[in-house]
Amino acid sequence: MSTLRDHGDPGDAPSVPPPLTPVVNAARPSAAEEARTIAASTNTGTLATLTADGDPWASMVTFGLLDGAPVLCVSNLAEHGRNLAGDQRASIAVTAPATDADPLANPRITLAGVVARPTGDEYDAARAAHLAAVPAAKYYVDYSDFTLWVLRVHRVRWVGGYGRMDSATGPDYTAAAPDPVRPAAGGAIAHLNADHADALAAMARTLGGYPDATAATCTDLDRYGLDLRVTCARGIAYTRVGYATPIDSADQLRAAAVELTRRAQQA
Repeated sequence: MSTLRDHGDPGDAPSVPPPLTPVVNAARPSAAEEARTIAASTNTGTLATLTADGDPWASMVTFGLLDGAPVLCVSNLAEHGRNLAGDQRASIAVTAPATDADPLANPRITLAGVVARPTGDEYDAARAAHLAAVPAAKYYVDYSDFTLWVLRVHRVRWVGGYGRMDSATGPDYTAAAPDPVRPAAGGAIAHLNADHADALAAMARTLGGYPDATAATCTDLDRYGLDLRVTCARGIAYTRVGYATPIDSADQLRAAAVELTRRAQQA
């Protein structure tokens, strides 16, 4: 499995000044974790199916999640509904809510596998999962001309933006969990950049491998640490500073950031 990343990782693109000292902790989410986080961030995607003639067909759909598996409620009269009934191979492309004006800079995933009609207890769980994500489906979910499908994910492709991409297996995706901190990332990033610019610069200098940093801003964060955009005399660079241990909720983010600041100042 190959990983290609540059934006956000320390010095792995030729135009980015490399770190001058070792990065203390560059831990970040796996591709499977990133994919689970993106899947949980929205309820819409583009479903790809195959027609009776074997032609590709793309449709916008809504979905819920059952242990990470997309749950679709599809009209049997729709083109993609007829396609799934004839050939259960499918994939769904999901894009995270936009944070960049350039669409290609925003994270996205493709989940590929085979759909199946849930039965018994799984049907009840799938129905509940879809309704939790798509409340409007209550008006049609039980109609006889709609079918619930669960996409059994066999393969995952994650793209984090330019130069950041990786693959994951279906079992790894299922075993992973959405990042518990990402939903609070926007406000936390704004607070760090507005009120703790000096601390971020100190982190970049002592923990992030850039002792010549003159400034740093936080560009992203998750349960493992912070991504920093670093300004130094050699140009603009990107690095990673990890918490002492991963955190399990947004409530722990403040303590983790304080601990990073303490370590940076002591160093």
